Amino acid sequence: MPLSVAMVGTRGVPARYGGFETAVEEIGTRLAARGHAVRVYCRTGNSETTEVYRGMELVTLPALRQRSLETLSHTGLSALHLLTHRTDVAMVFNAANAPWLPVLRAARVPVATHVDGLEWKRAKWGPTGRRYYRAAETASVRMSDALIADAQGISDYYSAEYGVPTTLISYGAPVLTDPVSDRLPELGLERHGFHLVVARFEPENHVDRIVEGFVASDAALPLVVVGSAPYSDAYTARIRALAAGDPRVRLVGGVWDQDLLDQLYGNALTYLHGHSVGGTNPSLLRAIGAGAATIAYDVDFNREVLRADGEYFRTPADVAAAVVRAERDTDGELARGKRLQGRAGEYDWDEVADGYERLAYALHSRSTPGPRRTARRGTRPSGAAR
Repeated sequence: MPLSVAMVGTRGVPARYGGFETAVEEIGTRLAARGHAVRVYCRTGNSETTEVYRGMELVTLPALRQRSLETLSHTGLSALHLLTHRTDVAMVFNAANAPWLPVLRAARVPVATHVDGLEWKRAKWGPTGRRYYRAAETASVRMSDALIADAQGISDYYSAEYGVPTTLISYGAPVLTDPVSDRLPELGLERHGFHLVVARFEPENHVDRIVEGFVASDAALPLVVVGSAPYSDAYTARIRALAAGDPRVRLVGGVWDQDLLDQLYGNALTYLHGHSVGGTNPSLLRAIGAGAATIAYDVDFNREVLRADGEYFRTPADVAAAVVRAERDTDGELARGKRLQGRAGEYDWDEVADGYERLAYALHSRSTPGPRRTARRGTRPSGAAR
């Protein structure tokens, strides 16, 4: 039986920003192809040119352009729209949107919340912001009909902290078996002739630590840094200051051309991944799917994906040693990338869509018990990441 499914809480599709948007596009496209009516709520500025995209209905609504209010204001308008335009189920992305869950309940729409990572650990939030995210996390547990975790570490955290189950559904990893390289000259690059970073410029992604370590190293190949971030002027300035005067560091800003981005992933000697609090990261999965030898920040989320074939860092000195070691053993790094590409086969978007479809049916039939019935919270903050 086809269902109507709302996807709420992201910037929307086409995916132009981060992991949530990528997940919504990949999952929503597949559900729509299976006959389900998929509605994606989008923010103004993302997709006004169309009302239907890859079989999904798009509803575009405004948002307050302030870091602390942008997500919450847009989700509020989306929830109000759902009051008069009900769907069979709703998938809410980001536990920060918990204040609007009572509106969805008033509309009698069963809801699953994708809780993402440990948002209250992000340095960009001050004490008030961190308290809010802890409270929203708890509210998501109590008011959602189901919780979605994208990493085992996140699932373990909710089990230990709140005593509730989650539905574990990771992201998918597109696999590039034979990446082309014809567009690399646009950036003055050669196949396997550069190191790569792709990340939003936020402290928890440790782009500054990567750049600092690289600048201190004797690496001969350039470091290509893809990324930027709204509301992060001070952190962006720090990264630029660390890179200043070193021609090996190339800050290219955001790259929204997926073909070019795939070529960067598929032809880098190494991919440096500094994400530390967000669970399973789509950039990491895209990198290993492209066969990139990955050097990742040492936390459980990243070890869960890379396992023994990952290289890990904590300090700038670790980064310096890793990139020099990679350049001294290019063949070994390429072989390591191939082994990681084999791991990518375990992250399949079709299987991810299967998981969301099963959960949607369970929600619609009310067979999923609401975790709010048993929610409890520990006495002090804890985290899955080391």
